[in-house]
Amino acid sequence: MTLRAAVLGHPISHSKSPALHRAAYAHLGVAIAYSAIDVTVEELPVLMARVREETQQGEGWRGLSVTMPLKTAMVAEVDEVRGVARALGVINTVAFEPSTAGSRPVGNTGESPRLVGYNTDVAGIVNALRHAGAATAPTAAILGGGGTAAAAIAALKDLGASGADVFVRDVGRAAEARAASAAVGLPIRVQPLAGAAAAVAAADVVISTLPPRAADTLAAELSQAFAGERSPDTARNRPGVLLDVAYDPWPSRIASAWQDAGGTVVPGLEMLIYQAVEQVRHFTRLGDAVAEEVIDVMCDAVGAPRRVF
Repeated sequence: MTLRAAVLGHPISHSKSPALHRAAYAHLGVAIAYSAIDVTVEELPVLMARVREETQQGEGWRGLSVTMPLKTAMVAEVDEVRGVARALGVINTVAFEPSTAGSRPVGNTGESPRLVGYNTDVAGIVNALRHAGAATAPTAAILGGGGTAAAAIAALKDLGASGADVFVRDVGRAAEARAASAAVGLPIRVQPLAGAAAAVAAADVVISTLPPRAADTLAAELSQAFAGERSPDTARNRPGVLLDVAYDPWPSRIASAWQDAGGTVVPGLEMLIYQAVEQVRHFTRLGDAVAEEVIDVMCDAVGAPRRVF
């Protein structure tokens, strides 16, 4: 029987998750068919009810990748939430796991599985930043205050940051970031995005979780700030590391401004690849038996550079 997995979100046609997952399963010799399903928050309960019904009828669902705007809404649709996802209240991964104790390898079927929610975005951010050479215990700024920003806060905690500035368009709408701060114990200061350029330019690590083009105005302000910093009177070191989770279109304006000033830019595709590796481990039920080298075929599938192990 062919097993199934999918990425859920809205819009979803641009997603690179199908290319990543299909490449991994082909390399591993695992028969998991991976698709993309466009679904809104309002449509999610109906879809998940159908998925549960299909599992009861013997359909071999193994996993769901969850993207915006569903990461918070999915919490209500699973049987259990584990790990950092429980603290954050944000899920990007649903694994269909055996109800009985112990895991089973790919291909085994049986009773209806439990739907377990995880957050692999945190590992994706941490690994992408470490691969780029981000500083230990960095000064940090986050752009945006939603579900991905919550994962960014947890990732910065793992990287040893002592706190973070969170810049949002509306300071009254950063509930997920504030909840994440309390959950993982990383102090944050929520501030308006307008006028953030100086503080952003000075941070060791900046994580932009804003939608495509939402940081364009800030990008122009950063270009001016960096131009001033390059003057003889205000010389300083080049910018640190910017991770922009939006990868289409690429390069984004903020990424271009950062790179032009000599900073290190990490495209969101890097985060996507690293978090997808963790999803593959869950969906195949192979865990750590999935070798790190599988990331190379995933990189090939989306035109990203191979890793060096």
